[in-house]
Amino acid sequence: MNADFQKANKDPQTYGIIGAAMEVHRQLGHGFLEAVYQESLALELAAREIPYRREVVLPIKYKGETLACGYRADFICFEEVIVELKAISQLTGVDEAQTINELKATNLHRALLINFGAPSLDYKRLVFNLRESAQSADKIEKSADKIEKIENINLIGV
Repeated sequence: MNADFQKANKDPQTYGIIGAAMEVHRQLGHGFLEAVYQESLALELAAREIPYRREVVLPIKYKGETLACGYRADFICFEEVIVELKAISQLTGVDEAQTINELKATNLHRALLINFGAPSLDYKRLVFNLRESAQSADKIEKSADKIEKIENINLIGV
């Protein structure tokens, strides 16, 4: 079995979205503004019959109150996958953090961060699962309780 077939079967939704983005990048190349790629990707998603909503407002709550400001996802596909587009030379941790915050705001678990600004399409598939993260933290904490504390170390600037 080839790797593409395995990926497509593992998560056909994100694989389909990435395929659409690759086609947009193949047709346009890099160097356009993000809005050009967003419009083109909308056409490509529709052509591939991938359901999507565009420029989706994501409300943010603070202590139960909805804030007047919020995030806006470029796309939500299949009502399950956030798609955040960029047209920059290189993705950064800030871009990833923004996308993770969008996942937190929506309670969705999968996102694609797609960058059209490089000579080759750059994308990251992000999965956010708070329950698994909490369980992992609990396991680490329990393991740490079993380790005998040797000394306190003050790490400045770390």
